Amino acid sequence: MSDTTAHASVTDMVVVACPTDGSLNRIPRGKLAQDPRCGRCHEPLFQGRPVVLTAANFDRHTLKSDLPVVIDFWAAWCGPCRMMGPNFEAAAARLEPRVRMAKLDTEAEPAIAGRYGIRGIPCMIMIAKGREIARLSGAMPTTAIVQWVEQALAGA
Repeated sequence: MSDTTAHASVTDMVVVACPTDGSLNRIPRGKLAQDPRCGRCHEPLFQGRPVVLTAANFDRHTLKSDLPVVIDFWAAWCGPCRMMGPNFEAAAARLEPRVRMAKLDTEAEPAIAGRYGIRGIPCMIMIAKGREIARLSGAMPTTAIVQWVEQALAGA
């Protein structure tokens, strides 16, 4: 832990799950935009692209991390999902580190998709500390994704 981290108050700290190994990292809120790295694997905590969610790492990112998570529920067979994929990735580069952008393959993780009542894809859900904050279905361009996320953050 660095001196800066050691002297930051508890309320100024944010827990961020590593996109590479899932370990939880405490980061001073003011340092989020300064390319923080994982204390365990030393990889960047923000990589400008969505994190792939699985049953193994889902709770770390949605329940234990302090960052809101925007999840793109998708499947490889879905044409609109494939069309939106690059747009969602571009939005991740614009929205980090304010939120964690993530993708969940509904075919690979049907139990999680079922838990959130996913009936049609693509479907984006914003979750903060395990609670759904916003939901939107349908493929969108990058600017619309960014705008929707910013509106949902403002209302949270």
